[in-house]
Amino acid sequence: MPADADLIWDRIAKRELREPGVTAGTGFGRNVGVRVDGKIFAFRSNDALVVKLPRARVDELVDLGQGRRFESGGGRVMKEWVAVDPGRSRLWAGLVAEAREYVRPGGSR
Repeated sequence: MPADADLIWDRIAKRELREPGVTAGTGFGRNVGVRVDGKIFAFRSNDALVVKLPRARVDELVDLGQGRRFESGGGRVMKEWVAVDPGRSRLWAGLVAEAREYVRPGGSR
């Protein structure tokens, strides 16, 4: 991941860790991410930010060319996870906040 993308992620993660119930954790292996009330909602994987969102929102982001469906180990496509490349890092903070609210108990699930 380019250094500037690392800095962007670090700023987002630090901001998220100030939110109630948000902690650091891993997602899908050893990828560093953030959790809310123990549930992972965003992490970095290889060169991308990966966030959990409603399936319809993932479909929208993919259709708009703003992200790609995330595949876990073994090539399994995760229906509620989208990977967003560093070239779209201006979207990251908003998507992470959206993911947090989606996963938060009582959120938009």
